Amino acid sequence: MDYKDTLNLPSTSFSMRAKLVSKEPERLKKWEEMDLYNFIQKKMEGADDFILHDGPPYANGDIHLGTAMNKILKDFIVKYKTMRGYNSPYIPGWDTHGLPIEQKVMTNLGKKAKEKSKDEIRKLCREYASKFVKLQREQFKRLGVRGDWEHPYLTYNTKYEANVLRVLGGLVEKGNVYRNKKPIYWCTSCETALAEAEVEYQDDESYSIYVKFQDKEDPSKYYIIWTTTPWTLPANVAIALHPAYEYAEVKVGEEKWIMAKDLVKNVMEKAGIENYEVIEVKKGNEYEGKKALHPFMDRDSLIVNALYVDLETGSGCVHTAPGHGADDYITGLKYGLPILAPVDEQGNFTAEAGKDLEGLFVFKGNEVVNEKLKKSGHLVAFDTFKHSYPHCWRCHKPIIFRATEQWFISIDKNDLRKRTLEAIKSTKWFPKWGETRIFSMISDRPDWCISRQRSWGIPIPAVKCKKCGKVHLTKEIVDFYADKVEEFGADIWFEWKPKELLPPDFKCDECGGNDFELLEDILDVWIDSGSSYKAVVQENPALRFPADVYIEGSDQHRGWFNSSLTLSVGNEGIAPFKAVITHGYVNDEKGHKMSKSMRNTVAPQKINERYGADILRLWVASTNYQEDVRASDSIIKQQTENYKKIRNTLRYLIGNLEGFDADKVVPFEDMMELDKWAMIKINELVKAVTYRMENYEFYRMFQTVMKFLITDMSAFYLDILKDRLYCEGKNSIERRSAQTVLLKLLEVITKILTPILTFTSEEVYEYFPEKMRKYETVQLEKWPEYDENIMDLELLEKYERINKLREDVLKALEMARNEKKIGNPLDANVKIKIKDEKIMGRSENIIDGKYSRYIHCIRSGTL
Repeated sequence: MDYKDTLNLPSTSFSMRAKLVSKEPERLKKWEEMDLYNFIQKKMEGADDFILHDGPPYANGDIHLGTAMNKILKDFIVKYKTMRGYNSPYIPGWDTHGLPIEQKVMTNLGKKAKEKSKDEIRKLCREYASKFVKLQREQFKRLGVRGDWEHPYLTYNTKYEANVLRVLGGLVEKGNVYRNKKPIYWCTSCETALAEAEVEYQDDESYSIYVKFQDKEDPSKYYIIWTTTPWTLPANVAIALHPAYEYAEVKVGEEKWIMAKDLVKNVMEKAGIENYEVIEVKKGNEYEGKKALHPFMDRDSLIVNALYVDLETGSGCVHTAPGHGADDYITGLKYGLPILAPVDEQGNFTAEAGKDLEGLFVFKGNEVVNEKLKKSGHLVAFDTFKHSYPHCWRCHKPIIFRATEQWFISIDKNDLRKRTLEAIKSTKWFPKWGETRIFSMISDRPDWCISRQRSWGIPIPAVKCKKCGKVHLTKEIVDFYADKVEEFGADIWFEWKPKELLPPDFKCDECGGNDFELLEDILDVWIDSGSSYKAVVQENPALRFPADVYIEGSDQHRGWFNSSLTLSVGNEGIAPFKAVITHGYVNDEKGHKMSKSMRNTVAPQKINERYGADILRLWVASTNYQEDVRASDSIIKQQTENYKKIRNTLRYLIGNLEGFDADKVVPFEDMMELDKWAMIKINELVKAVTYRMENYEFYRMFQTVMKFLITDMSAFYLDILKDRLYCEGKNSIERRSAQTVLLKLLEVITKILTPILTFTSEEVYEYFPEKMRKYETVQLEKWPEYDENIMDLELLEKYERINKLREDVLKALEMARNEKKIGNPLDANVKIKIKDEKIMGRSENIIDGKYSRYIHCIRSGTL
């Protein structure tokens, strides 16, 4: 007889090798055949809902690791909430308008771009966006993300566009939308206005110059101004002084220079002047209203007072050009100054700047202006320095402040800012710092510039009266156009005649004229995506407003979170979400930003081809996503080891449950003591991971599971169990008691890993005893529930002591092996002297290894 035949050895066809790369596409095919998403939605009809609203990625290229992480995190939440009994629909979406797409199209067209009409460019943009929607959709599906992929929301769909316009119309009706000429961020490369959310800061080298402006009444006096943007001097109309600061008149040769008293020494050092004398000191308000002569333009420069003037740098006399600065603009309004901005859309000076500057790009104008000042004797000092300067976040090139006619949303009209800040406080933020960050952004933000000078997007339906020149944007016009857009699409603004796009009998309320021209500004793309609270959440019957949660990257505090919040509060009076989750960026293994030029990117498609999507999903679950995370091929490859540990544990459980009748489970009260302990630990695991999942702490959930599997199960319980599983009778109470635990463990681990290892859990589910498989997919199974009745604190404390004792014995056995006193631990006969009588729950102070059940386990290295 072969003794092997007398053992109950594990038996299963569940492979040790996962073969994820080949098996996952097969699983996806099965899910498509059963129409998994709609199948689950139908089953969950009537349940309480939990709505996660998807923020739309741009449809302009392959997905990257950051977008993959974002979608996988959302999938964790949706699948977990479904298993908790919620109807949790997931409608994915794409942002299909905007400059990134238009730039790609224009680049592809090359020189032909200038020959194309706006209508032609828009058609090409639509085709381009559509191509990448299809590509990204398949890439997201490959990750195992469950959603209504056949009916996503696309911001270029006619119904969506119409609802964006209705959101705009609501704010127009409330008076929050206005048009004005004021300085805004302008990208000369993209040739469009930018909002605050579209600006990033990088270090650049700038000029630092001190310039003399001669007093108009006293030719011997000069105001010494300081600026880091010499190119804006052609637009100078004023010099700002702080009303309360002391200003010195400093004798330099035959001239008297006026500057802040506290900055005299600094200015003189910059100018290289040693011989000077302070002859008089006055307050800044004493100079208000005086005039100086512009050094090279034929105009005066008014001396004004402003509280933003500081004494940290410069001269205390601030060059003021209302057409090129936010503070300057406010001062200009106060003093009725002209808003000059002699710069065109491409950043070139116009004739208004003078013949020697006309046609020059503004930054090249710096050198020309400096040379002009030097020749005329007005340049006091010149230097360069590095500082943080605004750049366009799309083309990453430096931008300028330029006054143009633009459309704005007033952030303070109707207490919009105040109400938005209140909505932030009533929202849950994960992590908590997200609340502080967005609160600060809303508190300090200027009015929102919502118009763009591009082709691809939703037109702002404003018209200009040809008779009197008045510009009209009313709710009546917006709603009329929105209804037409829902039927025909936004392109009609560039195809139809004005009368076809305006309400019947619409007339100018200024002059009564009825002949209009269409303005061609388009909406900021953040209006598009921010309006999804209405265009998607309110309009889709499967969803509910407000959504339960939004989850996006940290950049969306200035982007989608911000725009959604502002538009929803402005129109609905409440935030569009109950909770907001923020995740960080994905950097390389050294913490550097990923970029193709640095060749440090990790494409999710490559990970799928090399390891499988479940390995990528496991990496997402293992990272603290609320911070910036690091990724590389080697970092992700490390997750294969964790995956193997999980898979081998599941295989061990399945193999030892072969032939076990699920109806023959042993009640908790009748179990062996060690099995009771294991059931309690499993129950505690359920409580711990449920808490982590409820708080979206996926990495802590993952750590808890791995520690449990490795420490409590593999290294302790499952190792001890082998004797009973292999040697006891198939139907003995000892073996069935152990198998009852294994069945519970298989069920719990499979279920709690379903949102994470979505492919593997489905495979494992097929090996569940038939009576336990209630559904066609594990994704419909209920999340394990914590059982308050399964608890024995005394038993837990006892096994904690045993575990500590075991650690000491294993150390002694290892020492004996190293000294070659024993080979296998089973060769040892262990005797333990117990100082604490209670440690083993008995009175003996000497326990012989031959007779103690505990010590038998210790000897074999298994207790």
